[in-house]
Amino acid sequence: MKLYLDTANTSEWDKLLPLGLFEGITTNPLLAQRAGLNYAEIDWHAMYARACDLGAKELHVQVYGDPNSYADWAKRIYEISHNVGIDAVIKVPLVEPALRIFPTIKALGGKTLLTACYDSKQALIAHALGADYLAPYLGRMRDQGLNDLEQLATMNKLTQSGPCSVLAASIRSAAHLVEIGLQGTDCATFSPNVVRELIIEDSSTSAWQEFENTIAALT
Repeated sequence: MKLYLDTANTSEWDKLLPLGLFEGITTNPLLAQRAGLNYAEIDWHAMYARACDLGAKELHVQVYGDPNSYADWAKRIYEISHNVGIDAVIKVPLVEPALRIFPTIKALGGKTLLTACYDSKQALIAHALGADYLAPYLGRMRDQGLNDLEQLATMNKLTQSGPCSVLAASIRSAAHLVEIGLQGTDCATFSPNVVRELIIEDSSTSAWQEFENTIAALT
């Protein structure tokens, strides 16, 4: 399962991308707001350059505003990412006004993702449109009383014969991430807090410290 870091906070990029765990970074306007950024004023060239320098292969960014502006904005992002040397993935919400623009964005030749997925039926849309990724909001689905893992299993089956990879999002814990992996999911994106939960295991830390103390006592 390919792993992605889900944040627009570049200080978290600096801390976590050097771990070498991540294929890339995923962002959206809400994550930008949480990072204290105005999405409409972001210097995307600087963001893509920073992500590339830190070893990310992809930076996922979401269209916003008037749907009629989506394709022009996507074209500019693709041009920036090409010049920097990293893949841009344009995220398009699974709502009708955005879906009508999706074929135009796909025709630009870059990678695409359909986001804000809440039902397995939407995997049929992603498959039919040839999206590179489909992002179900699993934690939010669970909050609504939906069986997110059952829905995820169906999405995985519906997309397995095409180019679309399911990129699980809205992941609440490392345990949730393990459940997602057991479903055979291609990709997952999660917050810095879940990253820290994933990489910090108290028993491993205690064992390591015991090893170090033993060596120190012998020298």
